[in-house]
Amino acid sequence: MTTSGIIGTLLIAAVAFTGLSPQLGGTPTKSERQSYEKSGHYKDGEFVNLLPTVELTGSSTVAVLWNFLFRKNPNATPVGPLPTQPLDSLSITRKTPEMVRVTWFGHSASLVELAGQNILLDPMLSVEMGPVSWATPNRYNCSLVITPEKLPPIAAVLISHDHYDHLDYQTIRKIKGKVGHFYVPLGIGPHLRAWGVAPERITEMNWGDSARLPGLTLRCTPSRHFSGRGLTNRNSTLWSSWVMQSATKRVFYTGDGGYGPHFAAIGAAYGPFDLALVECGQYDLQWAQIHMQPEQSVQAARDVRAALMLPVHWAAFTEANHAWNEPIERATAEAARLGQPITTPRLGEPVVLGTGLLPQTRWWQ
Repeated sequence: MTTSGIIGTLLIAAVAFTGLSPQLGGTPTKSERQSYEKSGHYKDGEFVNLLPTVELTGSSTVAVLWNFLFRKNPNATPVGPLPTQPLDSLSITRKTPEMVRVTWFGHSASLVELAGQNILLDPMLSVEMGPVSWATPNRYNCSLVITPEKLPPIAAVLISHDHYDHLDYQTIRKIKGKVGHFYVPLGIGPHLRAWGVAPERITEMNWGDSARLPGLTLRCTPSRHFSGRGLTNRNSTLWSSWVMQSATKRVFYTGDGGYGPHFAAIGAAYGPFDLALVECGQYDLQWAQIHMQPEQSVQAARDVRAALMLPVHWAAFTEANHAWNEPIERATAEAARLGQPITTPRLGEPVVLGTGLLPQTRWWQ
């Protein structure tokens, strides 16, 4: 069979399967789609970036898929399970309103403890990704530092966009009963409703919108990316970054996306930040406008005026054709060159601000 024939067969199988899968999510109503037109970021039935953005340059989708499936970097995955620090869920409840503690679970899933609240970012806490696990990457470690069932009550879940490695059907189904509220970019509400989340516990937000929790402000801010969970709903939902601000501390999460002037604008409007969780991994020059190179990730941390950078979006899945630990090697080298403070926790190792004891080991070596 030819290359295109193999890939065509895979796509047909994937379409047939995902069309029957609840993981595909929900569909916005006609009135909801009409309301998106008022956002200022919706054109001809799709959400758009602040800058003209090309998802793929210099190659075809077929060529990229072929390379991903059959010509992977020999170091694309680690040789064994990654070192972790098992998380005691009871310890998460021992906090004071002044404590700022962030625990990274791998990829982008992270728990931010701020103003006495538990905030969960992009909770992808499954081993398998998406409805076609044989065609999508699985997690390096077969077990997680904490399972969804063992998470403590969560005040807020923040979703950056609807891709399977950030918005996970299985995780949402398991945690929905312990989450106070879901804050998501425009268009993601129908997915959550389809998975059993009560509408009154979902707030869809446009770039620039804010929401209040006790002692805490959440702001939906721009990113430069794209969205879609199937072959027919490209850019049907918005993508975002997030600002989390208490009376004394500020935390920023980039979500996914390419580099752009929006970082400096966010830094000027809402910074400086005590900590920035910055996308760093799953990049390629062929999609340079929708994912950052590691050096750009460090510059993004500087643009938002982050006192400390925590690289995320790596150490869980292989979604690009670089060595699995190349992102952190390049990011730490660039951070040292530019004088950007950076922390490198193991999976499950908490980062507590203000203690002077930040994780700095090169555990990936």
